[in-house]
Amino acid sequence: MENLDSTAITTAIPKMAQDFSVDPVTMSMGITSYVIMLAVFIPISGWFAERFGTRNIFSIAIAGFTISSALCGLSYSLPIFIGARILQGIFGALMVPVGRLAVLSNTEKKDLVTTIAYLSWPGLAGPICGPFLGGFFTTYFTWHWIFFVNVPLGIIAILLTFKYIPKSTQHFKKKLDWVGFLLSGIGLLAFMIGIELASETHINLALVISLFVGALILLGISVWHSFKIEHPLIDYSVMKIRTFKVTFTSGTITQIVINTAPYVLPLFFQIGFGMSAFNAGLLYMFSMIGNLAMKPATIWITRKFNFKAVLVVNGLLLALAVFLQSYLQPETPYWLMAALLFCSGLTRSMQYSSMNTLAFADINDKEMNNANTLNSTLRQIALATGISIGALLLHLSANYHGNGSNYQVEDFQLTLQIIAIIGVLAIYDFFTIKKTDALNVRNKKA
Repeated sequence: MENLDSTAITTAIPKMAQDFSVDPVTMSMGITSYVIMLAVFIPISGWFAERFGTRNIFSIAIAGFTISSALCGLSYSLPIFIGARILQGIFGALMVPVGRLAVLSNTEKKDLVTTIAYLSWPGLAGPICGPFLGGFFTTYFTWHWIFFVNVPLGIIAILLTFKYIPKSTQHFKKKLDWVGFLLSGIGLLAFMIGIELASETHINLALVISLFVGALILLGISVWHSFKIEHPLIDYSVMKIRTFKVTFTSGTITQIVINTAPYVLPLFFQIGFGMSAFNAGLLYMFSMIGNLAMKPATIWITRKFNFKAVLVVNGLLLALAVFLQSYLQPETPYWLMAALLFCSGLTRSMQYSSMNTLAFADINDKEMNNANTLNSTLRQIALATGISIGALLLHLSANYHGNGSNYQVEDFQLTLQIIAIIGVLAIYDFFTIKKTDALNVRNKKA
């Protein structure tokens, strides 16, 4: 459900912008507002799961996400749509991390590679169907059905939750770290708003800098606070584990690159090439097919080669795929565009799965909740940052070429080239991984 919305909405942005009478780039607020709430409320998801039980929180989150999805579909203006997306983001923050925690907490290290792949496969049904359904609904019906389709899915998910997830018998009654929640929540909120404002057509530089400085101060105090109490909301001590730290540094930047292209490309095909939303979604679907097709090979590659080799080599291939996409033209053969997008999906999938496996490779059961919470928060920050950076680079590229808000093919091409350069720079910390790291998840002995 989450991935379906996230990918389907990108193909509908031009039409939604027209209905709401706003600029297509401004519509990125409808995406980032949702992701901002994910980043703010994900840190509290682990506490809710421990305090009230996994099944209870999971089912409530699905119900809330389903209702707010319907409200998104009923929206008739951008402010109302953003409000519904905020509500959707709050419940989404409690939905996926809690389900993910339930699985990771019951997985042995030797099965982690396979488990991460299994966790990814069903969720990829959303990205594969998303661009196609988003384009189909937008072209032949209305974009509102992108969100209405979550209603039957949500009902089915709730029924399956009560059937398969056992009711928790142990509820931990540790106090909520309100100070940590407010510090991290406000800090993340300021950071995300700063990222969003930086991508606007008219940038208030002083305000953006103030938000970033304020966010860094609050997040810094939040980290300091976490070491001063017994049960912090986010326990940053897991950062001492090298394999997890690498996914925090290079991994976060790489995920920003991964999340920027899916925002830019559907706009590229529609605004730059003049495709319909349906055809743009159908074309982009080849990237998601490549994403899914790579998953079986991911398990074999991860166990055959060390993480350093995989993340460095595949990271360069990922950047190369983005760079080659910048050379696409309206007259480029359809089959060639589809093949390039398919290969891009292969590299994105390999990098994403490898980073997620490495993140939890050396995490013990006691630290799993904290590691999952921090990792999930970083993933959402990377998603929001990727979308906003995509909008910002597109805006700057258009100004550089003197096109203003009338985006041309050359603007999208320059944007993708800059993203590719960031992708190359992102691999720097992957070189610190040792060949002997994470042998436990590769079923090998030290």
